[in-house]
Amino acid sequence: KAAQRAAVEAEQQANYERKQAIIAKLVEMSADADNVNRVFSEVRDLQAQFKEIGEVPQQYSSEIWKNYQDAVEKFYDQLKINKELRDYDFKKNLADKEALVAEAEKLQAEEDVIVAFKKLQELHDQWRAIGPVPKDVREEIWGKFKELSTSINKRYQDFFVERKAKERENEEAKIAICERVEALDFSSLGTYAAWDNMTKEFMEAQADWKKLGFASRKANAELFARFRSICDKFFAAKAEFFKQMKDVLASNLERKIALCERAEALKDSTDWRATADELSRMQKEWKTIGAVAKKYSDQVWHRFLAACDYFFEQKKKNTSGTRRNERANLEQKQEIIERLKALDADAPEREVAIKTLKDLQSEWQSVGHVPFAEKDAIYDAYRTVVNRIYSKWDNARRGSRMESFESTLSEIGGDTNRLYRERERLLRVYEQRRGELNTYENNMGFLSARSKNADSMLRDMQRRMQRLKDDLAELEIKIKAIDSKL
Repeated sequence: KAAQRAAVEAEQQANYERKQAIIAKLVEMSADADNVNRVFSEVRDLQAQFKEIGEVPQQYSSEIWKNYQDAVEKFYDQLKINKELRDYDFKKNLADKEALVAEAEKLQAEEDVIVAFKKLQELHDQWRAIGPVPKDVREEIWGKFKELSTSINKRYQDFFVERKAKERENEEAKIAICERVEALDFSSLGTYAAWDNMTKEFMEAQADWKKLGFASRKANAELFARFRSICDKFFAAKAEFFKQMKDVLASNLERKIALCERAEALKDSTDWRATADELSRMQKEWKTIGAVAKKYSDQVWHRFLAACDYFFEQKKKNTSGTRRNERANLEQKQEIIERLKALDADAPEREVAIKTLKDLQSEWQSVGHVPFAEKDAIYDAYRTVVNRIYSKWDNARRGSRMESFESTLSEIGGDTNRLYRERERLLRVYEQRRGELNTYENNMGFLSARSKNADSMLRDMQRRMQRLKDDLAELEIKIKAIDSKL
């Protein structure tokens, strides 16, 4: 009997270990969420094996059965989730592909066939990136997309066939123009009239060339080089002829006319120092230029002199009191800063303080320029005290708004419709503020610590985010106050 009992106990222990192994396998399979569908039949086999295994030691009986049930339930729960996720993916993928079909339909109306073709390629890339759809509509949705793609591709192919024919036509026309100008002989021209007449022929050829579209890329480049070469030869020869015919007087006249035009362009400038230096430099250059033909000499000199005199007269009128005025403006702005500091220290009633601050800011804006070396420092001092005053009043302003809101609620009383309208208005403001806060939070990640102004920008964004958070908290309090009355 002892031997039989030992044999039974050994068998029960072996059964316990086999069942433990099956449970472990089930747990492992349920944890592999990506493969629960594939191993479903194997799980069914493990369940059958578990049931076929005999008894286990009495002290483990309840435990082994509970662990088995938990493992099986966990697997089937995961199987259900996987199926639901797959169905959801199918549905979402179908919606995405239907949207791509709609985009492809819109491309039928796109006049630019190249743009339509490129956008179609992007749609195909997106299509390939989208997963499968339900099997019963798979062929149908692909058929629609494929049919639209075929139509767009055909338009694209037809476009290039037509363009190739047009390019060949343009190529033949450009060859004819090249041959036309190459036949012109300008080697023996000896008069201005002859060069002018030949110039008209080249200009007409260039105008005809510009009217033509492109030839094929290779032919177009070769033909343009050929056409440009003969044009360059002609205009170089023309330039050489005129150079030989002109004397130094004409050259000097051109340089002095150029100085006149430059002086006339500068005479209305208010950049007094830089313009005065430039005109002085030009006057020195004028003295280095030789004489011009007598019939132009007085005319061109008076033209240049008039432009220079006009500028220096305006400069004299406008700069006599500038430095004195800038120093007075600096003192006035320093006085405004001191008054702002006094306002910050005295902390008068909010309404009085706001009006005073606005008046001082308006007065600051009305003051003119200060000396250039002082402008950054005086502005920084002004900005610092203004920011400090506004910061101090933020909390006071919030308290005042809450008092005003509570007063508004008292006036509304039990009017439910007005309460609901007020609540909807506050919710719209709340969503707007929350959207602004999300935008700032997203933009925080784009600030580079290595950026020159990163620290300043970061602090500014953090201040604005905190202000938005305070506004959101205040809006929540107001909405809860309305809810308590509804």
